[in-house]
Amino acid sequence: MKVVLTGAAGFIGRHIADAAEEAGHEVTGLDAMLPQAHGQGAGLPAKVVRADIRDGRALDRLLDGADVVCHQAATVGNGVDTQDLPGYANHNDLGTATLLAAMARAGIPHLVMASSMVVYGDGLYACARHGGLAPAPRVEADLEQGRFDPRCPRCGGAIEPRLIDEAAEFAPKTGYAASKVAQEHYARAWCTLQSGRAIALRYHNAYGPGMPADTPYSGVAAIFRSALERGESPQVFEDGAQIRDFVHVNDIARANVAAIESISAHRPGVTPYNICSGQTYTIGDMARRLSAVTGGPEPVVSGRFRAFDVRHIAASPQRAREGLGFEAAVAPDNGIAELATAPLRH
Repeated sequence: MKVVLTGAAGFIGRHIADAAEEAGHEVTGLDAMLPQAHGQGAGLPAKVVRADIRDGRALDRLLDGADVVCHQAATVGNGVDTQDLPGYANHNDLGTATLLAAMARAGIPHLVMASSMVVYGDGLYACARHGGLAPAPRVEADLEQGRFDPRCPRCGGAIEPRLIDEAAEFAPKTGYAASKVAQEHYARAWCTLQSGRAIALRYHNAYGPGMPADTPYSGVAAIFRSALERGESPQVFEDGAQIRDFVHVNDIARANVAAIESISAHRPGVTPYNICSGQTYTIGDMARRLSAVTGGPEPVVSGRFRAFDVRHIAASPQRAREGLGFEAAVAPDNGIAELATAPLRH
């Protein structure tokens, strides 16, 4: 198939391009090469066209004859300040809307798009008295005393984290999260108007070779790894027991190829899938694993906190297994050991 890949010069985009070409697909890559994502004066990778998805005329040229669009372009990062909101709306919301309009003009009926676990907000928990529920917001008084786990919103009691599935309601907490929800909503409207098919891949914590180093775009894995490169101890917030699902970038690329190849068999509309390893891992465990493999200093568990941070979130991989035939191949323990010495993008 002829695949147009947005964000093709990015961390995940580069891996998708390689995996799709290895699978026999023809890939046309485009990327705006935003300085905040790629650095000042970054060179354009081979086979990637410099183009902004907010430029409808450029899209009209690039989309001609395509079978499917694989949409990875986005402004990412924590987005924890309200002043970030216009930037996310400009790049992610407007960019996706412009891309979908251009796809309609080109008659392209298939979209594979990068979504994120952040659409779930604080995730899913269970209370012994009240069953499955979203947690109450964490309060400063608890956090200051080292009580980091959230409470039941109904009785204030202890709750336990549970795997979240794709049926969970959207609950964005940041500008970035709100923009990922918006992208899924725009895709849903496009599907309705164009009888299109879209697959939304909700990535969990991506990591692997070629990650951006210690920048606002970095995940916690790259931040820890960058600290170790400087000979410093990774700084772990809270108590380090925060649960995450870390998924290797090669597995994310495989999931995208599986979505590209199966999208015509999906029903019209948006079908979401959690893309995860299916194995929970704590942030403290990741820091310790990286330190051990590099022979670097031990992590420092600082007890510092940010009230808006998500405490625990991990996902069920069942729907992706059934609908895409996708199952992660890289176990976090092995992948994190590889990351300890893998090149990062500085």
